[in-house]
Amino acid sequence: MATYTRFSPDDVVITTEKVFTSTWTNNTNNLTTVYTASADNPDTPGTNFSTPSSSGQYYISVYNTTAGSSNAEVQYTVSYGHKAGSGSENFHSDDSANGYNASKAVYSQYRSLVYGDETRNFSFNGVTPDDIFVININRARYKQSLRLGSLNLTFSNGTVLTDDSVTRSGSAVMTNVGRQYNIVSGSSGVMSGSNLSQTNSGSFGLFYPDAGFIILNAAASASLEIDVNRTTNNQSANHATLLGAFDDFELDTQENISSQFYFVRAKNKEFNYTTNASFIDANGNLNFTSMVDNPVTYITTVGLYNDANELLAVAKLSQPITKDFTKEALIKVKLDY
Repeated sequence: MATYTRFSPDDVVITTEKVFTSTWTNNTNNLTTVYTASADNPDTPGTNFSTPSSSGQYYISVYNTTAGSSNAEVQYTVSYGHKAGSGSENFHSDDSANGYNASKAVYSQYRSLVYGDETRNFSFNGVTPDDIFVININRARYKQSLRLGSLNLTFSNGTVLTDDSVTRSGSAVMTNVGRQYNIVSGSSGVMSGSNLSQTNSGSFGLFYPDAGFIILNAAASASLEIDVNRTTNNQSANHATLLGAFDDFELDTQENISSQFYFVRAKNKEFNYTTNASFIDANGNLNFTSMVDNPVTYITTVGLYNDANELLAVAKLSQPITKDFTKEALIKVKLDY
């Protein structure tokens, strides 16, 4: 019959550490090439752009490699939103449907997420534009949150955008989706210069590390040499224009790994005999006489049980530990979750 030893409070220690990895598939540090499905490309229209309500009107998915290949995974999506619905084709042709389209739906969705209502508009350092761009990191990619100071989004005109977490060095603005930082010109969380805003257009955007998305100020797009088409009832595909201006996209993710350590103590009088059935014969006599006076066992596995003696976890040792009445063992078992 197995022998169980209950852990005391001193035998269990819990720690938490932050683990940083690249956000992109296969721990790729920097996305330098944009891969999209052909149907998402307004220059070669496919099913996703075929109607005003098709998915391509709302967002374009970016992959780590050629879309359709066996190892292709979505890394992030890009969207365009306008609070009045400009830049998108209306869902219906009648006059009552004017402004009801994909761009309006995108703007309404994200302001509802951030502010909790559909009356407050996005403001960028005092400037409240009519439209925004959204970069939404795939949920599986950013794990618990995006790492502050790791954002470096480079555009074709040479401008690099980052968050201002290092420059700010203080508490973030708290929203319904967690912390909010500014998107600024600079690198690795440090703002270039002292001006948060572009001339007459406000800051470049807002960074939400806990929710995994970035809101860019479309009014500041001229500084990125991006031409935004705000024509009413028109399939402008502004999000495709933004995507075409990307060069490099560097971003890390953060995950808190909790570890629970169990210190398994085998004292000199414990665990010196085996319950292996091959050690006794049919009459209950020992097959190995050496186990009578000076028994020797070898610890290879530690099992963790609950109060009902149900096995919950198993720890395997890298090599057996010799155990007899003259030896004690201390084994540290680590569980990550």
